[in-house]
Amino acid sequence: MKKPEMKVYKERLLAVRSRMRGDVHAMADAALNKTRAEASGDLSLMPIHMADVGTDNYEQEFTLNLLQNDESTLEVVEAALERIEDGVYGSCVDCGGRIPKTRLNAIPYTPHCVKCASKLESH
Repeated sequence: MKKPEMKVYKERLLAVRSRMRGDVHAMADAALNKTRAEASGDLSLMPIHMADVGTDNYEQEFTLNLLQNDESTLEVVEAALERIEDGVYGSCVDCGGRIPKTRLNAIPYTPHCVKCASKLESH
């Protein structure tokens, strides 16, 4: 892939990374720092209903799962930026074949061509 083309993808990847980092920080704060009472501004010492505690736990676990997925995606974005720096961006990491631009436009951080990605998904 030519340098001007890589520059366009690098800018896209940097934008994705920036947005995701903001999302990760916001989700981490939401999941780890606030209880339902703090979030709603209710700082009284009244007992909390058991159902509310269950809901809080579910929401925290759900947010932590999303956070884990976003962190994994961030790692893949970082790897794609490294491939750009190494001059191998746009080549499949498994077979070395060219990744179509339509695929890179849809998923700019993908490390695999369609054929190799299909093989990975089927296993």
